[in-house]
Amino acid sequence: MPSMPDIVIIGSGMGGASLAAGLAPTGARIVILERGERIPDDAPARDPNRIFRNSAFLSDETWVDENGQRFSPGNYYHVGGNSKLYGAVLIRYRAEDFQEMEHAEGVSPAWPFPYETLAPWYDAAERLYRVRGDVGSDPTEPPHTGSLPHQPVPDEPAIARVRARLKEAGAHPFTLPLGVDIERWLSGGKTGWDGYPDTRSGKMDAETCGLEAALANDNVELITNARVTGLKAEPGTKRVAEVVYEKDGETHRLTPHTVAVCAGAVQSAALLLASDVGNSSDQVGRCFMNHNASALIAFDPRFRNDSVYQKTFGINDWYLSDGNGGPPLGNVQLLGRVVPDILKANVPSLPMPIARYVSGHAVDFYAISEDLPDQNSRVVLKDGEIQLIWRRSNMVAHNRLVAKTKSKLRAAGFPVVLSRLFDGRVPSHQCGTVRIGSDPAKSSLDPDCRSWDHPNLFVTDAACLPTSAAVNPALTVAAMALRTADTIKKDLAA
Repeated sequence: MPSMPDIVIIGSGMGGASLAAGLAPTGARIVILERGERIPDDAPARDPNRIFRNSAFLSDETWVDENGQRFSPGNYYHVGGNSKLYGAVLIRYRAEDFQEMEHAEGVSPAWPFPYETLAPWYDAAERLYRVRGDVGSDPTEPPHTGSLPHQPVPDEPAIARVRARLKEAGAHPFTLPLGVDIERWLSGGKTGWDGYPDTRSGKMDAETCGLEAALANDNVELITNARVTGLKAEPGTKRVAEVVYEKDGETHRLTPHTVAVCAGAVQSAALLLASDVGNSSDQVGRCFMNHNASALIAFDPRFRNDSVYQKTFGINDWYLSDGNGGPPLGNVQLLGRVVPDILKANVPSLPMPIARYVSGHAVDFYAISEDLPDQNSRVVLKDGEIQLIWRRSNMVAHNRLVAKTKSKLRAAGFPVVLSRLFDGRVPSHQCGTVRIGSDPAKSSLDPDCRSWDHPNLFVTDAACLPTSAAVNPALTVAAMALRTADTIKKDLAA
């Protein structure tokens, strides 16, 4: 491994892997540093007890909350990052999400560029991640230049009946754009993919798509079990001159031309803060956002849910407004199938026979509302440890979204609808903390994801997003990374 690579990418999640895929064809010497390892093929990847009850894939890392109480975050550290266990919903932000938008309790600010600027990179990201779906079933869908690369993942019969019942009740379910080769996935086990770790068996994630494309080139190297501990900037040039990491008990140093931090919204901010780089505006770590999210279970004793994977449609009827001309509420989509073991893991007091009965006669949804940026919602370092101070916002909208969803499900013939709000331990699409912007006094990065302070430092994970919107951010992160790869290519050619 050269000690002076052209580019060092820290993290192999959606941002880092997509960036590497975009840069690999340049021939530049690229080193990707990943603190985790690959999930082995013989891991208990389809065992809901090992995943949802015993947390087989979580690290033993702890953070502290605003009150100094220690907790275990739900973040994963593997090759491919959190995308290894994500729900594979690869949906674009709506065009309106790039504009200033009034909410019930505040304002979601405009991006430094419009949707049209990122649209070509969304196209590229959909090709890289082999997205399956259609562009015509969602009335809020932003403009596309063509169709998606692959046909939609089909509804299972039970889910097709739920979709039809919701249509009859006046809702407009749309087909979720997904990164799943469903035949290949099911050949590895009859489970859903939402929350289950992929072992290269049909889910399109950062490892199986972005990283695979990058590592097909001889100029790209992945180093696992490599935990980056610091970045060092040259006082004169302001360039980040050194990346320090630990591996197998030894300290290593790299002196690259370009550095990209892609360790996730929390860890990227923590690394910059610990290194005292990129923070002249005092914006690093601020505006941490984590979607307001709730799980809903709609129960009907007359309905039999014999589906396996379930997660194929969503509802955006209340995305741009509440349906009555009021402020936006958010997105609703199916969860992966909540089988009895998962239900029991979340409600330990529930007898297993009741868990089986409820699961067999229910369908599961996920309601998402935008978390608005707040300067006081932030990642800080306290005695060298990560402290996460999350200030929830926009809960009035979220409560209305949950209420609207319950009402619509009851109208569709589900007499009992229960909901549970996810707390801060659940990483519901963490973003912000190292945001792009047009003003260096109010942001950490310029619109190309380049640090205002250091010309060779970039951040291309979810930390760079200036707003959370109310949809899954993975595709937007990939599009941003591919766009930044184009910027770095121009730097290399200069």
